Amino acid sequence: MTDTGTRPSRRIEWIDLARGVALVAMAIYHFSWDLEFFGYLDPGTAGTGPLKWFARSIASSFLILVGVSLVLAHGKGIRWRGYGKRLAMVAAAALAITVATRIATPSAYVFFGILHQIAVASVLGLLFLRLPAIALFVIAAAWISVPFWGKTELFSHPLLLWIGLSPFPPRSNDFVPVFPWFGAVLTGMAIGRLLIGTGATVYLADHPPHGNIVTRALRFIGRHSLVTYLVHQPVLIACVYLFSLVSPPAEVEPEAAFIRSCTQTCVEQYSEQTCRAFCECAVAGLKEEGLFERVFTGEINQTTDPRVADVSDRCSLEANTNGN
Repeated sequence: MTDTGTRPSRRIEWIDLARGVALVAMAIYHFSWDLEFFGYLDPGTAGTGPLKWFARSIASSFLILVGVSLVLAHGKGIRWRGYGKRLAMVAAAALAITVATRIATPSAYVFFGILHQIAVASVLGLLFLRLPAIALFVIAAAWISVPFWGKTELFSHPLLLWIGLSPFPPRSNDFVPVFPWFGAVLTGMAIGRLLIGTGATVYLADHPPHGNIVTRALRFIGRHSLVTYLVHQPVLIACVYLFSLVSPPAEVEPEAAFIRSCTQTCVEQYSEQTCRAFCECAVAGLKEEGLFERVFTGEINQTTDPRVADVSDRCSLEANTNGN
């Protein structure tokens, strides 16, 4: 990260520090996901409630920093060699994540996660690089609003899911589509323009963070964010796995786990009584149709199998009728 003010280009270590803090927050969230994956937390815990919003705030902070970095590094002229090298590294890392998760969790593999978004945003961002801050803020707000009114089944084709305008979100352990998330990058670009316009880049470069052990560590991982991103999750998974060998989690029946996860997701929009009635009905209906195991493992869902959709519709009607 460099200062693009009138002085010679210098690294702004506050950006590294912010990125380091975001990486630590991300590791905390991923640790909760790992605990759920191994059975130490209830199914659905990491994807609902406070942890869901924690994850979204982390993704937003990363993408905002991507936008800030893009403007500070290339706002006065694209440095193609450095840009191309960085883009190639991110794209290669994104591909590696897709391949690894396709092998490890084929039913919910990462086909367009945070790294895929960063790679695409790094290209799309060039189209907006010369715009002033106010224009970038306006476009960002408009971009973020699109999923609220622009979703259509036209974007439900597997090749178009990455755009983010399908009414049916795909099953994936990390899905960060272009809409609305590129809006966070545009917001970061607007902030970058403000930093340059106010001379804040020079001030930040002249006044780096205090050099205690914590800030030095955070700046180090922030400076090596891609490597940290790729390494931290395998390390965390290995740690939880080793712990599970010593102290295995309590076994939970698949039906009970499904009802718990289903209810946790549902209560964000409906009453707990209605949600529990729906989820219990869904388990009974799926077992009657011989579909429960395939739904539980993620092999099929209501968007890919009409029989599952029929059970869901029937149980929704029953739960709402009983709730009233």
